[in-house]
Amino acid sequence: MLLKGKISIIDFVKTIKVDLIAITLFSIVVGFIAKGRYFSSLSIPLGLIAIVGTAISLLLAFRTGQSYDRWWEARIVWGTIVNDSRTFLRQLKSFLPQGCEDDLQQFAERQIIWNYALSESLRGLPFSKRVDQYRIEQRIIDYNVPNAILSLHALALKQLVSAGKLTEFRHVQLDATLTRFCDAMGRCERIKNTVFPVSYGTLIHFLIYLFTLLLPFSLDDHYAFIKAVLTAGIPTIFIIIERTAILMQDPFENGPLDTPMTTISQGIEVVLKQQLGEEVEKPAPPPADAYYIL
Repeated sequence: MLLKGKISIIDFVKTIKVDLIAITLFSIVVGFIAKGRYFSSLSIPLGLIAIVGTAISLLLAFRTGQSYDRWWEARIVWGTIVNDSRTFLRQLKSFLPQGCEDDLQQFAERQIIWNYALSESLRGLPFSKRVDQYRIEQRIIDYNVPNAILSLHALALKQLVSAGKLTEFRHVQLDATLTRFCDAMGRCERIKNTVFPVSYGTLIHFLIYLFTLLLPFSLDDHYAFIKAVLTAGIPTIFIIIERTAILMQDPFENGPLDTPMTTISQGIEVVLKQQLGEEVEKPAPPPADAYYIL
């Protein structure tokens, strides 16, 4: 997630450099063709160019809006996980009788590991040493480790009911909280696994290059420098908008526009341990030169 007031223009240019080079080279080639003997007298009405530009703008507006919706939904889901994690431990503290401190500690640690495991699995990263060690200790062989950890939560609650430490009514309330965790995990997986239609991006690219092809034939040849700048500059603006939408539409790809799942998980860990009465140091702030957090 980008930090307030900070952004790396250099990194963004590196991200779109292939598109910038392609559109610049294409505009140069079109410019030379437009000055050729067979095309120098060709003139295309500016109104036709405006129609193509309007179509591109509408398509980009739709794509940017849909991409932002995906990004914002991911952030809402993780905000829900924060609230439900606090609620889950608070319920356990109020529902369980005295002498169940070890059980509370196990639930808190399991929930902390679940947050980290979910964030790492969504990003497609190898599990951290802490998560991997917990997985080995608990003999988790399920390919979906976060789901297996929720199953351990459910099994532990069932054992508390069998031991008479938890009533059936309170068990139902706790199980409802686990269901919300499962729903949040499913929503994240849906965002992760739903690919934005490739044909939509292909159509936008086609129209941008068509716009670049037609634009020189509608501009005045008396101002060659301005003509060259507009021929390359206007399509570049379209390319930048589209690339921004592409970066936002995948909020779990370990990039600057990601949902800050690691930072959120660290915050949850601090809060849960504080709920147990432990003294915990807050996570260190990002370095002064950092412009995003994960």
